[in-house]
Amino acid sequence: MNLTPAISVIVPVYNAENYIHRCVDSFLSQRFNDFELILVDDGSPDKSGNICDEYAKIDDRVKVIHKNNGGVSSARQCGLDNALGEYIIHADPDDWVETEMLEKLYEEAKKENADMVICDYIEERNGKQKYIKQEPSALDHETVLKELFQQLHGSCCNKLVRRSCFNLYNIKFPNLIYCEDLFVNIMLLKNPLIVRYLDMAFYHYDRSINTNSITMNICNRRNIYYKVKAFYHELINNIDSQKYKKECIAMEFRLAFTAITARVFSSKEYVDSFKELKLYTNQNIKTCSPWEKFMVVISLNNFYHIAVILVELRHFIGNIKRSINQFLKKDE
Repeated sequence: MNLTPAISVIVPVYNAENYIHRCVDSFLSQRFNDFELILVDDGSPDKSGNICDEYAKIDDRVKVIHKNNGGVSSARQCGLDNALGEYIIHADPDDWVETEMLEKLYEEAKKENADMVICDYIEERNGKQKYIKQEPSALDHETVLKELFQQLHGSCCNKLVRRSCFNLYNIKFPNLIYCEDLFVNIMLLKNPLIVRYLDMAFYHYDRSINTNSITMNICNRRNIYYKVKAFYHELINNIDSQKYKKECIAMEFRLAFTAITARVFSSKEYVDSFKELKLYTNQNIKTCSPWEKFMVVISLNNFYHIAVILVELRHFIGNIKRSINQFLKKDE
């Protein structure tokens, strides 16, 4: 491995013993070899740390860092602090990538002198694939920033970023355990980055294998609400809320919808605080799905309990569908 590799791949690892092999093997099989793979063991109580160490013994491109558990954001930052690559990209241990991913992204970055290269990705759910297009409507940094609130995914996993940008603009992963990647990309794109897009999908985003992930676990919805709220407050403290007023309102709407599913609207204080979102529902922002819009509208018109019943019914039907799919999958 070169002392200054072209790319640093950062993978935060926690309780990933059942699927970390697939992720790591997909990177070690890359056609492009000038990279380092930084595996940050975030105090995993399972065998994940030992598995990472075994990879480091057989391939000198693998660098393992063991640290006390601090959450995914601190693990990503730890990897970033120890990275040597010209460019950075992140990956989650339950996902995997195509063999040409690093080669194609790096070629595009060097050809266009880009600070950030965005590509499409593939969503994997219960054995089914869905191609997710991630093309911005324009490549100026402000347009891409705004569209992160709409159709673009906030993940760091489909974005190759010049490492020097983090130091130049003093950007670090925040003390968040939800949407930390979206926050970092927003902070990056506040600045005049040269952004390019590659019309290809390399990253496989697995939405079903890790049942302990934050986005998969809906059992403690009130806890998720407070995570979204923490992200929202971190965002408005670090962004020009007047310049990006429409985008901030969109995030406030998301917070309101999460509040409904978490049942925190049972307090009159919460209902009153979101009355202004009626204005939002008339703006028809892309980030608002018809379902979310309907839920918030009826909640703010004193039909909160109906909204809760509908949300619970939707979750109940979803759980039945997942159980049936798992049963059918076992019979195959």
